[in-house]
Amino acid sequence: MRGPGNWAVAVRTPSGEIAQVSRSIDSQMARHRVLRLPIVRGIMALGESLAIGFRALAISANYAAQEEGKEGEEVSTELSRGALIFAFAVAIGFAVMLFKVTPGLLTELLPIKGTGWFVIVEGLIRVSIFIAYLSLISLLPDLRRVFQYHAAEHKAINAYEAGEPLEPEVVQRYSLIHPRCGTAFMLWVMVLAVFVFAFFGRPVWYWLIAERILLLPLIAGLAYELIRFAGKHQGNRVLMTLLAPGMWLQRLTTRQPSLDQLEVSIRALREVLQLEEGRGPDAQRVEVMA
Repeated sequence: MRGPGNWAVAVRTPSGEIAQVSRSIDSQMARHRVLRLPIVRGIMALGESLAIGFRALAISANYAAQEEGKEGEEVSTELSRGALIFAFAVAIGFAVMLFKVTPGLLTELLPIKGTGWFVIVEGLIRVSIFIAYLSLISLLPDLRRVFQYHAAEHKAINAYEAGEPLEPEVVQRYSLIHPRCGTAFMLWVMVLAVFVFAFFGRPVWYWLIAERILLLPLIAGLAYELIRFAGKHQGNRVLMTLLAPGMWLQRLTTRQPSLDQLEVSIRALREVLQLEEGRGPDAQRVEVMA
């Protein structure tokens, strides 16, 4: 769970207890006004969220190693800068090649004339690959548990934003869908790409690859603004109707969590809330891009 100034991760240990680790956020956006401008702040927030996500995975890996009977080993709970950069490069490189470059190259092979039809067909191929990818990984048993914790995150945030007490039985009643989910964010990155790419025509294949990579930060920034706006206007039925496809897609990346899993998500959220209270009355409400 992430707040404006702090983040926390909670993990169920092999003994059944819940361990938690929290860190403050040293955001560049807090020191440079230009980085808080619309779209730019989306690019920065996405980068910070990825960095926090990788660090949280390292902490989780520490407890996973213990669970596999390696309690005697010392496993670092933090990634080194080099390891973080390498993880970034592999993850982003894979995503860009699969969801950005591949659809463009596949569309280039089709007998399509005109820029309009080209970007539309490319967008349809891109979304189809994304949905197929999520459908396939959702069949993996280990991923099912990940998706349960993903839903537990959403339920805890939904209950908190509704002003309900953070108790597993109460939180369980809330939706496992949330408009600020990263799944919805990724879908809108792909949808907005259709409109952005339309402005740049249909270049030769090597410029096509370059454009799909170089324009990704701009598209991600636009998608961030859209998701951020939606998170603040959840009562707007027209807006929620337009964003419904992104909400439906979350059904692929969430599964109904158990009360034990909700207890873990609640612990992380409570830790962040406690840390944010120490920042004074100007502290913002906790938001999550899960």
